[in-house]
Amino acid sequence: MKALVLCLAILSLAACTTAPPRNSGDICAIFKEKDDWYDDASDASKRWNSPIPVMMSIMYQESAFVANAKPPRKYWLGFIPAGRMSDAYGYPQAKDATWRWYKDKSGNWGADRDDFADAIDFIGWYNSVSTRTVGIANHDAYSLYLAYHEGHGGFKRRTFAKKAWLRRVASKVSSRANTYTAQLKRCEEDLKKGGWFFGLF
Repeated sequence: MKALVLCLAILSLAACTTAPPRNSGDICAIFKEKDDWYDDASDASKRWNSPIPVMMSIMYQESAFVANAKPPRKYWLGFIPAGRMSDAYGYPQAKDATWRWYKDKSGNWGADRDDFADAIDFIGWYNSVSTRTVGIANHDAYSLYLAYHEGHGGFKRRTFAKKAWLRRVASKVSSRANTYTAQLKRCEEDLKKGGWFFGLF
């Protein structure tokens, strides 16, 4: 009986660890619930000079913080399964080839797309490449998201110009990054002290 209870407790803990945050609209609530995420995001921010709110807003848009997120399936004739729309996977919705590129250039060979620390590091790295190769400011969430979605070549060719829907999504990412920035100012000092402090008062 004790073994069963222990197993259930372990499974429950694992589910809580991988489940998306309950309040993804508030970055302070996210970091309060996922008490190791702030340190992971802060490490990625320092490593790649990419603001935490920008990285988190991109991740929110890509996967809504679902660890094993996948693109929708394709169907022939509307009902016959025909695979998925792409091989993107995980928190950052990174494609296989892009993920291999990241692992090669960053040296993070054991990285997994369904691991938050690796995923936020990937987004920070990709943003840094966008800043270095395309000249996008590191706080320009709108343009960074367009480069993230279209690739650096696509961004240079302005493939987003004929995609009004994508520009609307990029505007949402930018707006969310601004919201996250304002929210983080309220709680970051407490997070730096250990995160759980601000949940006690």
